[in-house]
Amino acid sequence: MSAALAAALTVLGLGVLALLLTVRRNRALRRRPANVRAFMRHPDRERWLPGHGVWVGDVFAFRRSPAAWDEAIIWVSSASARSATEEERARLRRMGDDPAIVTFLLASGGSIAFATRAEDRAAMLGPFA
Repeated sequence: MSAALAAALTVLGLGVLALLLTVRRNRALRRRPANVRAFMRHPDRERWLPGHGVWVGDVFAFRRSPAAWDEAIIWVSSASARSATEEERARLRRMGDDPAIVTFLLASGGSIAFATRAEDRAAMLGPFA
């Protein structure tokens, strides 16, 4: 019985350690210089996916998960911004009253849309502002 208890405590301890590391990585992600909180939407999906991004030259690095399981490195050739429509505002309640929709034209072809708060519009446009 004591071996089973020791095994259960070990598994519990490893779970707590993994949770603490994930929380620490999430905080470090939000504190990066020039970090932009945004929601990403692929052209073939309706759902907006939350995350954080940062510009490195003309490349936008976007991380959706604090544990780094879902990252996107996007080479952007141009960017444009507009205000969100009423339908988009309904889906983006956490972005404030007037979220900005920024569309990136990719160097490889195609486009991808991001939503951010109105005050972060210039930061989201990065070198294309």
